[in-house]
Amino acid sequence: MTISSLPGPDRDEVQAHRGASAIAPENTIAAFRAAAEQGAKWVELDVALSADGELIVIHDDSVDRTSSGKGNLGKLTAAQIATLDGGSWFNSNYAGERIPTLGAVIQALGEFGLNINVEIKQHPHHQSLDQLVNAVHAEITRRPAHMQIMISSFDPECLKAMHRLAPDLELAMLWDRVPDNWEALLAQIPATSIHAHFKGLSIGLLEQTAVKGIKVRAWTSNDPLELVSFWRAGLTGVITDSPEIYLG
Repeated sequence: MTISSLPGPDRDEVQAHRGASAIAPENTIAAFRAAAEQGAKWVELDVALSADGELIVIHDDSVDRTSSGKGNLGKLTAAQIATLDGGSWFNSNYAGERIPTLGAVIQALGEFGLNINVEIKQHPHHQSLDQLVNAVHAEITRRPAHMQIMISSFDPECLKAMHRLAPDLELAMLWDRVPDNWEALLAQIPATSIHAHFKGLSIGLLEQTAVKGIKVRAWTSNDPLELVSFWRAGLTGVITDSPEIYLG
């Protein structure tokens, strides 16, 4: 049996985790371009606020791990972050790649024909949840008409706040392991999707969510064999560093 003959997701249910981050520096335009070249229709990305309130596409609350610089985002302006090399840490071929703003990414992804799963997380330097969610909402309202957006978060309060601003957006609750009372928790938001760590999936969970019309996507799986038993049970999609391995 070949990988291409295994059960798997629909092509539009493969999301590139921080872009095609297996081959390019995460959360950069280079990684998003690589995802498009591999055939992905969606990318997942993280956002955080700079010291002057600009939305930066970055996973951590500091630039230390993924750039040439040092410092917490709460101490760095967007202009300062824009001067940093966000690629050399990954590979010298990406020297000079920048840590982008969400606005720049939305513009680029519009050109690449990609849709976006925006993961919102609170960091200690953020002034408030409202500041963060309002900033995300303002930016995504400027997206091209053809671009789809979904919002995901480990924080149900982030999703509730986004629902109040944009009730038509798909909202996904992130869990390492899905709690037994998942249905009640989703209803409180309300959210219609679960993004769960692939190691926390079970056939029983997927059968229950399928009956309720809840979408479930697995993160972060980079081996199709890990998910083979789940697709027929109701797994909707996958978030992966290597979209090409699911797209064939």
